[in-house]
Amino acid sequence: MDKKVLDYTLVPLGLFIMMAYHAWLLHRIVKHPTKTIVGVTAINRRFWVQSMMEDVSKTGVLAVQTLRNNIMASTLLASTAITLSSLIAVLMTGGNDNQSSLFIFGDRSKFGFSVKFFAILVCFLVAFLLNVQSVRYYSHASILINVPYRKISQHQHHHRAMAEYVATTVNRGSYFWSLGLRAFYFSFPLFLWIFGPIPMFLSCFVLVCMLYFLDVTFEFGWAVGGF
Repeated sequence: MDKKVLDYTLVPLGLFIMMAYHAWLLHRIVKHPTKTIVGVTAINRRFWVQSMMEDVSKTGVLAVQTLRNNIMASTLLASTAITLSSLIAVLMTGGNDNQSSLFIFGDRSKFGFSVKFFAILVCFLVAFLLNVQSVRYYSHASILINVPYRKISQHQHHHRAMAEYVATTVNRGSYFWSLGLRAFYFSFPLFLWIFGPIPMFLSCFVLVCMLYFLDVTFEFGWAVGGF
C-alpha cells in the first residue's frame, strides 16, 4: 500500500509542476513576448513574411522552400508519433506477463500498467494531431505567401491586412508544431512512470529546468520596437 501512495502523491505533483510551468510560460508569452523564445520568433516570422511578400517574383521560391522544410519537420514528427502510438497500442493489447521482472518501485498492478500505457498513447496521439494541424497551416501559407496582392489591390490597407493574415497563418503552424513537440517532451516523464513514480517526478523537475533555459530569453527586447 505504501508504494501505491507514492503513485498517488508524486505523480500528480510532477504533473502539477509541468502544468504550472506551462501556465506561467503562456502568461509570459502573452504579457512579455520579447522575453520568450516563442514570442521573439513569432515577431520575427511576421517580419519575414512581410519581406517575402514585398516582391513575390524574387522571393517566392525561397518562401515556399522554407515553408516546405517546416512541413517536412512536422510530417516527420507526425509520422513518429503515430508509429509510437501503434507500438504502445500493441504493448497494451499484448499483455504484460513480465511485469514482475522489471525494476519498478510503485504500483505493479495490471490496472496501473494499463493507465500508464494509456497515458503514453494519448500523449503520442495528441502529438500526431497537433503536427497534422501544423502541416495544414503551413500548406495554406505556402499558397497565400505567393499571392501577388500588390497587383490585385492598390490600397496599402489591403496590403498590410494580407501580409498580417499570412503571418498569422505561419505563426499558427509554428505554434502547433511547438505544441506537438511539447507533447513529445511530456512523453518522457510518462515513460519513466512505468518504472515508478520517483523517476517520473524527478524527470518532471529536470524537464522543467531544461525547458526554462530553452524558453526564456532576455536579449531581444529591441524586437518589439518594430512590431
